[in-house]
Amino acid sequence: MSSQILVEAPGAHRVEDHTPRDPGPGEALIAVHAVGICGSDREVYQGTRPEGYVRYPLTPGHEWSGTVWAVGADVPEGLVGRKVVGEGFRNCQVCDRCHAGETTLCGAGYEETGFTRPGAMATTLTLPARLLHPLPDDADLTAAALLEPAACVAAAALKANARPGERVAVLGTGTLGMFAVQFLKAVSPAELLVVGTRGEREALSRRFGATGFRLRDQELPDDFDVVIETAGSASAARTAASLLRRGGRLVLTGIPAPGADGLDPTGLVVRQLEVHTVFGAPPAAWAHTVRAFGAGLLDPLPLITHELPLTEFSQAIELVGAGDPKVGKVLLRP
Repeated sequence: MSSQILVEAPGAHRVEDHTPRDPGPGEALIAVHAVGICGSDREVYQGTRPEGYVRYPLTPGHEWSGTVWAVGADVPEGLVGRKVVGEGFRNCQVCDRCHAGETTLCGAGYEETGFTRPGAMATTLTLPARLLHPLPDDADLTAAALLEPAACVAAAALKANARPGERVAVLGTGTLGMFAVQFLKAVSPAELLVVGTRGEREALSRRFGATGFRLRDQELPDDFDVVIETAGSASAARTAASLLRRGGRLVLTGIPAPGADGLDPTGLVVRQLEVHTVFGAPPAAWAHTVRAFGAGLLDPLPLITHELPLTEFSQAIELVGAGDPKVGKVLLRP
């Protein structure tokens, strides 16, 4: 049966029949293979996502993989049958930021699949074909469902511009943190430290390439060249900055709740730290991710701990927010 999740309002959802929408000019119809759930999907369901960054009623799902079923006019027929993933931001393509390739800063305002536009928690998804990134024919679509969070981390890795032989660190051991380890490992650092709050993640961190692991309540070093922060906790940005040497480079990806500890502006200036932030992934980061995945440099499968049918949406949301260390990435399978 063709079905979809509809979140009618915070805390209210239903599973309903789904009718695929034929692709119009410039669009493609995707048969969804798998869709991931992250903290922002939980925010959508609970009603805690910031105003302007969600529109109800809504079919969520911004992390997905699938196969092209059909294409509309002005889309190459060769896409039909291809395995794909797709960008979420629905950029205008005409403002100065879009022309600069910074589509996540589109001047026309925020629009994103799964938040303000229908997402992938459905049997099919119809979206602009320009957002698609074809995968190798032998790609594992279950693993590929995690390429959206990987692309967000790729954006951070590109901004960090880590160079071979540098000492690099990752703060956070969730999905984003583990992808950050894999991207940084690929540039051959002299040292790759992971800092987190969950000791049971040390083995996985080292599997992905970490050379060291520290818990946040342990004594931490202060001489790293590059730090990518993925934790999003109240004190994460300040802790991440403390790991850097003078003149080091920091990239923040986590979004803490209001009232979080801010970075000390005096420290930023006198230590001459270079600070970048990431919200979403522009096309260059997506292309980088798909290339790395195709080359075998990313291994998403060990991050997946649960795969559930679409009808188990409520259970999936509970798993994501339970705080159980045995719960990693949760996928729904339409």
